[in-house]
Amino acid sequence: MTATHVHLALQAAARAHAQRIAITAIDEPEPGVPLRHWTYTELMARVNQAANLLHALGGGSAPRVALLLPPTPEAHVALWAAETAGTACPINHQLGASHIADLVNACGASILVALGPAPDLPIWPQVDAVLAACPGLRHVLAVPCAPNATLPPGVRHFVTESATYRADGLDFTLPAAPLAALFHTGGTTGAPKLAQHTHANQLHAAGGAAAMFGTRPEDVMLSGFPLFHVAGSFVYGLSTLMSGAQLVLPTRLGLRNTGFMARYGDYTEQLGITLMAAVPTVIASLLSLPLQAAQFRRVRALLTGGSPLPTELAAGFEERFEVPVRNILGMTESAGVICIEPVDGPRTPGSCGLPLPGTEVKAVRPDGTPAGPGEPGILRVRGPNVSPGYTDPARNAGTFEDGWLISGDIGHLDEAGRVYVTGRSKDVIIRGAHNIDPGMIESALLRHPDVLMAAAVGQPDAYAGELPVAFVSLKPGAQVDAQALAAFAAPYIPERPAMPKRVDVLPAIPTTAVGKVYKPALRALATQRLLEEQLTAAGLPAEAVRVEVLDTAAGLQVQFHLAAPDTEAAVRRLMQPYPLAYRCLTT
Repeated sequence: MTATHVHLALQAAARAHAQRIAITAIDEPEPGVPLRHWTYTELMARVNQAANLLHALGGGSAPRVALLLPPTPEAHVALWAAETAGTACPINHQLGASHIADLVNACGASILVALGPAPDLPIWPQVDAVLAACPGLRHVLAVPCAPNATLPPGVRHFVTESATYRADGLDFTLPAAPLAALFHTGGTTGAPKLAQHTHANQLHAAGGAAAMFGTRPEDVMLSGFPLFHVAGSFVYGLSTLMSGAQLVLPTRLGLRNTGFMARYGDYTEQLGITLMAAVPTVIASLLSLPLQAAQFRRVRALLTGGSPLPTELAAGFEERFEVPVRNILGMTESAGVICIEPVDGPRTPGSCGLPLPGTEVKAVRPDGTPAGPGEPGILRVRGPNVSPGYTDPARNAGTFEDGWLISGDIGHLDEAGRVYVTGRSKDVIIRGAHNIDPGMIESALLRHPDVLMAAAVGQPDAYAGELPVAFVSLKPGAQVDAQALAAFAAPYIPERPAMPKRVDVLPAIPTTAVGKVYKPALRALATQRLLEEQLTAAGLPAEAVRVEVLDTAAGLQVQFHLAAPDTEAAVRRLMQPYPLAYRCLTT
């Protein structure tokens, strides 16, 4: 990697591929609505202008810039400009206003760039509450949906104001070895947890991804990942732009736009997509759509990661569309990527591929000694892509140790050095002394032709500690009951303790903003259903005691709403076997 700063890497790409298309935006997935195309020259000019604006607003020092933006060309400009002028702080706009404010304060942002009022994405209503709670914010810039939109007093127009600044270069010298970005991690609850990214981290991750993908200027990458997610920013975003290829952004809602998904195949064919990015849940959705293999004839590979890839799902996609599926393992703390299955090589079922060049991965036994080939352990990572740590050093313990990133994944390496993830240490279901990999249960259920998504979690149990339970959602129009699903899955679950105690069919499996299954919500649901059953068995119907299970930063919290205080003693007896935090409230 010759560049030492993301801005220099983008500048080199712009010089080499000046008139090639850098970004294509599908603003509205309707026939006849024109697409927006920016060349590399145009993209670089806008990044320079925005960086000069942010530098000026920072008063000559390197500002920290919070971003509340969907995946649009303007969001890319804001991200790369913020990293050029100072430090970018992309934030998940789907969080609540108080959580967003906590993150803005924690990252020390003095500038906020947010999407203006939009009918399909209510980011702007959060801004007033964030401003009230963030005294350190000195400037607010909006990216309006309409060019001539009227903005509230004191709010700057990001696009038009940037356009008044120099486009052919920077008005300042790049800061020496600054932090490129702060990315929040740790789920959607809890105190702010910000991973630091250096420019070297991001360049190594993006450059390594491009090498493993075999990305070339002729490629067209379709990615709906948001830029507050490292995959959207670096694994698929920066890697594409550094390669001189074209990045296609499918609307503000990304792959959650039902109108775009209905025309997914049409756009893939029309734009000559060669690389597709999607989490496994989106792959399952694509298999449920009336798509034709001919629409994917130019696609070299579908790239996936973010959650375990069931072998059956990958094989089903490859068989139907004749498109290779390649797996990726990454973390926010590794700038988005650790391992990739090389696109030009074969897919090895269950594998996350090979570590990036210059990145080392090892599996470690509980006693800290290295595990042998095929032997499971906790995966550790070391390399230029690994973050220097969290902004709060007190949070590094257990994750950053002696130059190693402790991933929290349970897995192993084979003789060839391929990495396999068999579970998350926090996701493992512990039934008595037996560790159960939820992926085994999920893979078995996903074999059923009517199952769209599946997720297994641990349900509290008075004797075993936890029992496995599973949740599924079905493909459109499918009808199958829980008993039939359990019977179908049983032959594919070789461990008797892993057989789920129950299988529940849900209208939809809860997911995060990028489409990953959100298991805390399922653990809460499983716990609530268990406690409701226990209350009924104890003669405490819903009208006497209503149970509510909350997913909080401290874990699951149970609230019992009592119709009368004399039922509290019975509730406390019921809860004695369960190590759950709870409280009783009289209504």
